[in-house]
Amino acid sequence: MRIGINVVWFKRDLRVTDHLPFTEAALGGPVLPVYIVEPIYWHLPDTSARQWAFTAECLRDLQDTLRELGLPLIIRTGDVVSNFSDLHERFGIKRLLSHEETGNAWTVERDIRVAQWSMENNVAWTQYPQFGVVRGLKRRDGWAAKWESSMVSQTIMPPTEFAMVPELTSEPIPTGDMLGLKSDPCPNRQRGGRVEGLRVLRDFLHTRGGAYHREMSSPNSAFDGCSRLSPYLTYGALSMREVVQATRHRAGEVRQKNRDGPGTWGPALRAFSARLHWHCHFIQKLEDEPRFEYSNVHRGFNDMRDEKDVDAEKLRAWTTGHTGYPFIDACMRALNQTGWLNFRMRAMLTSFASYQLWLHWRETGLCLARKFTDYEPGIHWNQVQMQSGTTGINTVRIYNPVKQSHDQDAGGQFIRQWVPELQTINDEFIHEPWTMTHMEQKMARCVIGEDYPERVVDHMAAARFARTTIYTRRKSKGFRDEAKQIHHKHGSRKKGSQKTSARQKDKGCVLKIS
Repeated sequence: MRIGINVVWFKRDLRVTDHLPFTEAALGGPVLPVYIVEPIYWHLPDTSARQWAFTAECLRDLQDTLRELGLPLIIRTGDVVSNFSDLHERFGIKRLLSHEETGNAWTVERDIRVAQWSMENNVAWTQYPQFGVVRGLKRRDGWAAKWESSMVSQTIMPPTEFAMVPELTSEPIPTGDMLGLKSDPCPNRQRGGRVEGLRVLRDFLHTRGGAYHREMSSPNSAFDGCSRLSPYLTYGALSMREVVQATRHRAGEVRQKNRDGPGTWGPALRAFSARLHWHCHFIQKLEDEPRFEYSNVHRGFNDMRDEKDVDAEKLRAWTTGHTGYPFIDACMRALNQTGWLNFRMRAMLTSFASYQLWLHWRETGLCLARKFTDYEPGIHWNQVQMQSGTTGINTVRIYNPVKQSHDQDAGGQFIRQWVPELQTINDEFIHEPWTMTHMEQKMARCVIGEDYPERVVDHMAAARFARTTIYTRRKSKGFRDEAKQIHHKHGSRKKGSQKTSARQKDKGCVLKIS
């Protein structure tokens, strides 16, 4: 019977609190919450079984919440348009409501097909902003004010009364095996779901986050010191607005408590608040220019690295954590087992792949995307390009893996945790085991080339080659003109950004060895 229903299409917004499409749907008639598992999406080169496992946990949590409200969550597997066509034929879809999604290129094309289907079938599809991202933004000036306006708006609580829809049986939430996903063991992955996300948020704001600004750089402290909220924001178990407001509320409590003296919570929460703004700033870039996922931000870097001719041996050594550089290998192995890594270490892994190994950012970016449980395309691809030196407007930072090892893991604790082959190496050689004599290697029971791999490259020579190549590109004719255009469209409007841009223009290139 075609009764005319409002379909709420859940995508990467797996909650009902602060969910405007869900609330709006309830005001206009019978509501049918729907999530469609899209097998083609989950077989894309930037998705993985660990991401699906997290999503499935979020879906189970959402099912429980909706059940308490007296509504089902209808799970369907297959093509979105085909499933909407079936629902429309059976019940008549009056309205389709969802959040806007700034995803990868595949989701963009899928949404175009849904828009075409909606128009052809006289179904009103209403999309609502997600995060602080503005669709159809004409210019970046004033974006920060729009973001702030969104963040201070009242959090939307879910309705409690609904017009019922006819009985409709949901399919079970499929397992990764049922979807035919490649085995992807990640034993220390975070658990999905809103309940877990709220627990992590409370724990960070009241217990773990007091030294966030000091602990976020080193992997020894970052796993506890960072918020660990990124996957819950990525899949929408938490809304950005409620995290921002909870953070500001906690900051107010801290100011009241510390009126008689300074404390660490204040600067920690200020640093975290800046990261929340930064989150949407980068997603906005992909929203404005989707090509950043698959082509160089600055065209002056086209053909600098060969995307089609990837050194398979170097790529394998990097992805498995067998490069011969202890700190690089420890970070990659930790990522493989946990699905998470702090920002500085993500940047270092990308820098090493792009500069020392001279691999194209697209291939290494896909590898990292699959490993990150919190893969957010807008942040990920902009950061991959930034750390690979192809944006044309950012400081080029070539991380020295040995220096970073000394700086961030001075005693080798993190290395020994994740690279057990090196547990018997003393502090003198833990960062550069190749400097041991053969006798010292035998005494330590770690022979380079047998128990632990030789270095895949000489990192200093490779960095010199990368620095010279990039500097030459940045000095080429027309480079600055295009860089100005990129900055005008996508650059930060924070105070001081124009000054930085001018300095880069005067010097032609800013290159840092970290």
